[in-house]
Amino acid sequence: MKFGIDRLIDNRDLRRRLSGRRIALLAHPASTTRDLTHSLDALAALPELTLTAAFGPQHGLRGDKQDNMVESPDFLDPLHGIPVFSLYGAVRHPTDAMMDTFDVLLVDLQDLGCRIYTFITTLRYLLEAAARHGKTVWILDRPNPAGRPIEGLRLREGWESFVGAGPLPMRHGLTLGELARWFVATLRLDVACEVIEMQGWAPDAAPGYGWPLNERSWINPSPNAPNLSMARCYSGTVMLEGTTLSEGRGTTRPLELFGAPDIDAQALLKEMQALAQSVPGWLAGCKLRPCWFEPTFHKHADKLCQGIQIHVDTLDHYNHATFRPWRLQALAFKALRSLRPDYPLWRDFAYEYEHDRLAIDLINGSPLLREWVDDPSTVPADLEALAQADESAWREESTRYHLY
Repeated sequence: MKFGIDRLIDNRDLRRRLSGRRIALLAHPASTTRDLTHSLDALAALPELTLTAAFGPQHGLRGDKQDNMVESPDFLDPLHGIPVFSLYGAVRHPTDAMMDTFDVLLVDLQDLGCRIYTFITTLRYLLEAAARHGKTVWILDRPNPAGRPIEGLRLREGWESFVGAGPLPMRHGLTLGELARWFVATLRLDVACEVIEMQGWAPDAAPGYGWPLNERSWINPSPNAPNLSMARCYSGTVMLEGTTLSEGRGTTRPLELFGAPDIDAQALLKEMQALAQSVPGWLAGCKLRPCWFEPTFHKHADKLCQGIQIHVDTLDHYNHATFRPWRLQALAFKALRSLRPDYPLWRDFAYEYEHDRLAIDLINGSPLLREWVDDPSTVPADLEALAQADESAWREESTRYHLY
């Protein structure tokens, strides 16, 4: 199959439309061609294209920052001699001066299919700026490695943030190009936005179900997104960032496992299984394994943790149609609260520069998930009813933006 960047490079007619125009590129470390050349270098090598600027999202154009809220500076690219503007540094929104450096913006970002991934918000901010400045935007589309399934509560009005660009469910099921179409339509943006579509993307095909396994190499789009298993789990395990539990940062399997030094993993798994009996399917599609791990940095660094790893890496353990990572992780929180009502679960700290709202609420786009976990009178069926309504509405809305 071909990604958008490969189609642009291979198609002389597409490139001709960019001739004589000043071009900027928004990219990150996973922005590579089929032969693993970074997109900035591949585009700069085309004589008919004039690159005048580049932009880097969170973690940087080349992938220089490990954790959240670690900013990247602007710099001059030493090879191509063009300015590289950070959209996760002094500013999140591009400035007028930045927008004045180009005529056409090429967006080549590998997304993970989860609302909280900040590349989505950066895309929105750039589309809004392009509309104000009369700029053209081309999305060089890439796969959603989590595929088409939809899951989770939609972000509620008033809960927008850098990890919540709009009323999406946690697992949105769209490609970045399709998301761009949704932004343009729902925000009523007067912007020339075109999607350079992929060729041959098959989101329902085994074994990748969204990612072309055995055909394209996986490159981390952010430092703690090391493989396809993480991408499949992320719409659930990202909620761990709003808790005191380790999400596995500081291990070689970040965002595929969770735990802490002071929990009993066997008891937790048993309670999860008991709670799940009332909502068949909440633990389906994967294999859960109690485990031990010791993070080398981040939460619980250098402490031995008990935890649970979510295995979704083989056909024996993974069922794409039934795996529900958001429900699974929500059930883990509910089980821990059931076993230990006073456990200090929610992390009280600044999250993506928000100081007045709890991180877990920002991540979920409302307090609804946290309130369900903390209320001893609620049961899984209560959250199921909320989620099903949101998922059904989004499924109906989002289908009209599908390109594949």
